[in-house]
Amino acid sequence: MLGNSFTFFCDMPGMLADLLGAEVVHHTRGGAHLAEHLNPGTELGARTQAALRDERWDYVVLQEYSTGPIRSPERFRQSVRALCGQIRENGAVPVLYATWAFKKGGKKLAESGLDYEEMFRALYEAYHAAAEENGALIADVGKRFYEQADQDGLYASDDYHPSPEGSRLAAKELAATILRHEREGRIR
Repeated sequence: MLGNSFTFFCDMPGMLADLLGAEVVHHTRGGAHLAEHLNPGTELGARTQAALRDERWDYVVLQEYSTGPIRSPERFRQSVRALCGQIRENGAVPVLYATWAFKKGGKKLAESGLDYEEMFRALYEAYHAAAEENGALIADVGKRFYEQADQDGLYASDDYHPSPEGSRLAAKELAATILRHEREGRIR
């Protein structure tokens, strides 16, 4: 799993490993963009590049910085394209972990200058376009959060990170995406 705090909060990789009955390794750093995973000059990038070059994976999950697909769409597309290429060269299947809009009515959303519908729609469209352009699987966690926006419990007290329940929802959606791909036997 390549990402940031939305990926590692509440030990979501451990939850995913339990659901899949598989080893889940994560290369994450709070605030990281996918572009950092391409840069061997950073500690995170060097680890990711070595892992994609020297180890074998079945699936590699990609998660961008929370507003990255909206604020830096070209950098997001370029990073997804480059990483998907490396993942395929490794023999693995890329999975985009589409994240969520900040909590509806929350302080963090107000600070972003976006409204809830606008942020959800922009993230949804950016992740789906990137998945389509790169033939990647998509774990549409953001849509699941959107469908449950009026329920409490998905967000941590900061109104943007996932709570334990939100991390469980993310892990379940990622596992369902991977298991569905396994069942259907599709090779991408």
